[in-house]
Amino acid sequence: MNQLDIDILIDKASEYVGNTWPLYSFVTSNPLNGFEKEHFFQATQHASTLLGADMFPKADVYKNALKSGAIDALEIQKILQEKGYSQSPEYYLELMSKQASTRTENSEHRLDQYMVKWLSSFMDEGLAEWQMPYKSYGFYTAWRKLATFDESLGPVRITMIPKTSDEALEMVLNGLSDEEIMKAFEHHLVALPGWTGYTKHRVKNLPTWQREAPITLKDYLAIRLWANKKLGGSLITNEVRIDSKNTISELSYLWLLAWEKSWQKQLLQTLKNSSIETSAPSEFDTDAQMVFCIDTRSELIRRHVENHGNYETFGYAGFFGIAMDYQNPKSGLSQKACPPILDSSYVVSEKAKTEKKGSKKSFDHKNEVRNFWNYFLKRMKNMLPSTFGFVEGSGFFYGVNLTLRTLFSKSVYRWKNKELNAYEAVCTPEIKHTDNNDSVNTSIPLAEKVNIVKSAFALMGWKNFAPLVIFVGHGSHSANNPFGSSLDCGACAATPGRHNARMLAKLANDSEVRKSLIEEHDIKIPETTLFVGAEHNTTTDEIVLFDSDTPKSHQKSLANLKINFKKAQVSATQERLGHKTNSVSLAQLKASNWGETRPEWGLAKNASFIIGPRKMTQNHNLEGRCFLHSYDWNTDQDGKSLEAIMQGPMVVTQWINNHYYFSTVDNDAFGAGTKTTHNVTGKFGVVQGNGGDLKRGLPWESLYEEKDNPYHPPLRLTVVINAPRKRVNKILHRNESLKSLITNEWLHLIIMDPETKSETLWAPSQLASIKEKYKETHKSLTSNTYEEVSV
Repeated sequence: MNQLDIDILIDKASEYVGNTWPLYSFVTSNPLNGFEKEHFFQATQHASTLLGADMFPKADVYKNALKSGAIDALEIQKILQEKGYSQSPEYYLELMSKQASTRTENSEHRLDQYMVKWLSSFMDEGLAEWQMPYKSYGFYTAWRKLATFDESLGPVRITMIPKTSDEALEMVLNGLSDEEIMKAFEHHLVALPGWTGYTKHRVKNLPTWQREAPITLKDYLAIRLWANKKLGGSLITNEVRIDSKNTISELSYLWLLAWEKSWQKQLLQTLKNSSIETSAPSEFDTDAQMVFCIDTRSELIRRHVENHGNYETFGYAGFFGIAMDYQNPKSGLSQKACPPILDSSYVVSEKAKTEKKGSKKSFDHKNEVRNFWNYFLKRMKNMLPSTFGFVEGSGFFYGVNLTLRTLFSKSVYRWKNKELNAYEAVCTPEIKHTDNNDSVNTSIPLAEKVNIVKSAFALMGWKNFAPLVIFVGHGSHSANNPFGSSLDCGACAATPGRHNARMLAKLANDSEVRKSLIEEHDIKIPETTLFVGAEHNTTTDEIVLFDSDTPKSHQKSLANLKINFKKAQVSATQERLGHKTNSVSLAQLKASNWGETRPEWGLAKNASFIIGPRKMTQNHNLEGRCFLHSYDWNTDQDGKSLEAIMQGPMVVTQWINNHYYFSTVDNDAFGAGTKTTHNVTGKFGVVQGNGGDLKRGLPWESLYEEKDNPYHPPLRLTVVINAPRKRVNKILHRNESLKSLITNEWLHLIIMDPETKSETLWAPSQLASIKEKYKETHKSLTSNTYEEVSV
């Protein structure tokens, strides 16, 4: 077999391994994205066998949902009877409990342990003081040069090891058919899906580390298969790691459908009680408008902000339409700040304000001093000559530091929070162009600036402008939290959205941009309108305004807005934390306590994505379960704005939803286990205890209140679109990938047609016969035939 054939088979086998994102940019994504071409049920059966994982909630979880009313008893009875199950729901819950899946012992533990040791050493990104030699040669070559010093496999001479990964694979795979090789690759890639997922991510998305220490899945397979042969292991195994009964899987899926159907009925009843007329009032007198991220946590704060003033709020993906990387002024490093499905076109950095150069210089000096001391302390702790003396001599000071962080954590938090915002008072964001070679130009054309601003207004159906318009990004603040970035903005690739918000506000305030918007797009922004960037801290519900450049004409309005933001923070934390007194203080404690395992719930409970005007949801408490994207079908006659929302934010929210779903149904396989026994490895990931696979999902504390009682109801995403049905149909029929997600039931789609005043559920035409459907071919499951079911 030639090298090209091997590369093709590796690429194909790796499709079943989802990306593992690093801790510093922990993007939530569907761990089964490689299975999305299959129907959801088929994919779960395929993945269950391949990955050895549970795919549906446990029977006890369903039992609790039925008891609480989250699953409508009549709904599950109806679905079971329609599919030929004549006994009571309780009977089938008991049956599912008795035949729960059981895991078999990992027979390849020694091989896995060997690979983890080499992977963690080679892929380290600065945590280890002494780096593995020969990393620049690539993973396979570096391992070959050092393998003789490792006696884990018994005596090894360098002459025993093939010189290249291609030669190693050729030796191990000699005489096997393509089908056998494919099975071997699949089995060994999914044996450590966390590590292979991170390798896959690193190859595609981390060029800096790849240049410094190149690694490929071919290298990984070559080493693993050679080591497997040395250990006398079987190359191809028929072992199934999980006992999955077909009837039990089918019953579990029917219970999931009943749960989802119950939620959909509840949600639709709420939305149908709303007035969704979008005609503008004769006189626009709103004091301020605010654009929040579509994030489910924004639903809470939007309600409370609206209750404390004459304000209008919008929902928009939190990267604010700027496909950018952000260059951190403290480290000088650039990090992606837009959805992972987009290529970054711009780099945003910080530039000193002309009138405050001295302040910027002072900030840079403080930053340099801080970086030096951090570097110095790390060296003193880790260098062999100074380790023991430093620890003995500095123990008292570290003890004082720990005491202060424990007893006065809120004061420390407030001080750090003030420091965090310091540079934004002396710097202004600057946007530059970047090409695929990472080279940066000094500026971007006016037309591109105009398009960024125009697109934001178009997607939200914006018609009028208040004197104050606030773009509110969001970020989460917590202490001692390796998974901190998972609580930041998903639309910004798990970074805070403050940088995007500040940049968009600056572009919208640009006089040349405003002039062009009038002349070319008939969008008139009043001269009295001021755009301001802000950040919503989702842990404390504080909203910080970046308003150091506010003219005198708007200072009074902003002062009043800040007062109302404080009021909104109090009422929002009271609702979220369930405390009527000292709720803000409690939220700050959660953000600052270095022993807190659950600073906030993140996007737990997400279940729906609503695309429509704010009036659909404004007077309802959706309990943080819905992503909310503003959309006015009247201003989007060609459907291009809706198509952009469905292609971008809808896909991203489906990723988030499936990440939460699978991390909940099997936290060991898809999540991260408990935080209390985590150890950070290589700065990019965590392992449980002292080793093992790299954890690729959310920790148990982010999903569960207690055993068998998930705080996050594991449901697939239900998308609700307020638009004419014919418009949505056209979009789906010219976007096969979107249609496939719905056909294969990775999400549900409900259309609330404002013209016919009807609600329609889009579903595969075979839905009416679920029990028989799964016996049909894959082709029939992914047909392009639909039926529209009245709901």
